[in-house]
Amino acid sequence: MWIHQDTSMKTVIISNRLPVKIIEENNEYTFIPSEGGLATGLGDVYKNGNSIWVGWPGIEVPEHRQEEVIHKLAELNLYPVFLTQDEINLYYEGFSNEILWPVFHYLVTYAHYEQSYWDSYKSVNEKFAQTALKIIQRNDKIWIQDYQLLLLPCLLRQHQPSATIGFFQHIPFPSYEIFRLIPWRKELLNGLIGADLIGFHTYDDVRHFISTATRLLPVNSTANMLSKGDRQIVVEAFPMGIDFNKFSGLTATPEVQKEIDYFKSGKDKMKFILSIDRLDYSKGILERLRALELLLQLHPEYIGKIELYMIVVPSRDTVPQYRDLKEQIDQLVGNINAKYRSINWIPINYFYRSFPIEVLSALYSTADICLVTPMRDGMNLVSKEYVASRNQN
Repeated sequence: MWIHQDTSMKTVIISNRLPVKIIEENNEYTFIPSEGGLATGLGDVYKNGNSIWVGWPGIEVPEHRQEEVIHKLAELNLYPVFLTQDEINLYYEGFSNEILWPVFHYLVTYAHYEQSYWDSYKSVNEKFAQTALKIIQRNDKIWIQDYQLLLLPCLLRQHQPSATIGFFQHIPFPSYEIFRLIPWRKELLNGLIGADLIGFHTYDDVRHFISTATRLLPVNSTANMLSKGDRQIVVEAFPMGIDFNKFSGLTATPEVQKEIDYFKSGKDKMKFILSIDRLDYSKGILERLRALELLLQLHPEYIGKIELYMIVVPSRDTVPQYRDLKEQIDQLVGNINAKYRSINWIPINYFYRSFPIEVLSALYSTADICLVTPMRDGMNLVSKEYVASRNQN
């Protein structure tokens, strides 16, 4: 049995994934840090305070090895929720990423409404609640993260009526006209308003949520507050930031300076454009490429004078829609390069991979323009990282 040693008030962070990934080699489990924005953004919060992070460890762990994983993660102030592959397929890949993700990003034609997805989403949220209740104590503050756990605030409220519960959504919240397309819309909203504080990245998201809740639920609103019975739920915008000093200081390190010199070598008069995105249909990658093609077509004087460094980080490329998007990007990049390239110049330097932070820092510092062109986004941190890295120029 896992026991947290400190009995004082703590913060319990709950998210779909833990901020580490389990790697299994030679029948041994090791843990490496996750690369996602959530893990990066909240990493300092849970490491520096009296906190425990609850979430899925990233792989299916056999029942006979679960206690081993619990004890190893306890050393990192982490507590696992064990999910089966079926649960991941239905709750995560299914309901979260085939219904909530496209609808919340206004791409409703991509949504697949399946009853089995909803049934699994409910049962997995209940599993998260039962797991979290094993370690939550009366005075703890509970901080739930993102769209995979919309039902969790209400589930925990039922067991801990006086608990302090916050919920933060890292993706957009759509307007009422879009959200109402979800068959289980009222259940999702009732799950969310179990929280005392609901946070979004932007005021538009706050406005959309309050409008939607007051239309679909028996709640009243005053400014940025919802009232249900004797409970008050505050809804507010909290734009996520970055570690400014980290990115600002990186550009002065020898490793980054070496990369900067490499990028600039022999290209003193070239103007660099940079874009960094995870593979996703909400990021506007194809639209950006078509815009570049149109620029070269309408303004041939830029041929040979600008280069786009386009990094696309692999994501969900086994899902048909993402696989199709990858193929379209590959084809469009190939067509543009074939049409405009010369012996010593190529318009698009395209990388389908992730890079170490030193290389990214050098690109941020070197690029004359950083293009961030999502069709919809929660809070894109690339733009902030780019600005923070510009102090050397």
